[in-house]
Amino acid sequence: MNVGWIAGFDPGLSGALFFLASNSTTGEAVDMPVHLLERGGRKKRELDIAGLVEILSSRRPDHAFVEQVGAMPGQGVSSTFAFGKCYGAILGVLAALSIPITLVPAVRWKRALGVQKSKDAARARASQLLPAAAAQWGLRKHDGRAEAALLALYGARQLHGSPAPPGISASDGALVDNAAYKN
Repeated sequence: MNVGWIAGFDPGLSGALFFLASNSTTGEAVDMPVHLLERGGRKKRELDIAGLVEILSSRRPDHAFVEQVGAMPGQGVSSTFAFGKCYGAILGVLAALSIPITLVPAVRWKRALGVQKSKDAARARASQLLPAAAAQWGLRKHDGRAEAALLALYGARQLHGSPAPPGISASDGALVDNAAYKN
């Protein structure tokens, strides 16, 4: 399979996208586009769907690797709903643009790339594996950028059969058929 650009997605309103050229160790991190809205006297963030469409349309990745997520214990009903809404919108936009999608559980891609559990560990490991792009996640709040970059790298390795780092077993992601998202 000849894939040029791979997009990695750390979903959520604080997440990010990373566009990796499949033959490179650098790329571009983009924070998830959001609107800041006022509802009931409180400011709420919401995914900017048109902004996401614009980002993806301008870069046209050949494949997207999205972290597979679910509800987390202890998370409130409102935040769970907002997160699920954002996740569903991301998948819907990718399907509408006919970008092939692979959903990957966090435990799978983290194990395959040797990432420890903490968010700072993702930033550190991304800096080790993608040193030319490391300045894009220099701040702790940019952990989503690092995770998106690692997802894109995981995707490149899966699509091109590249081995995992030494001492780490590679795992396959679960392929998702875009037709499942169409009527």
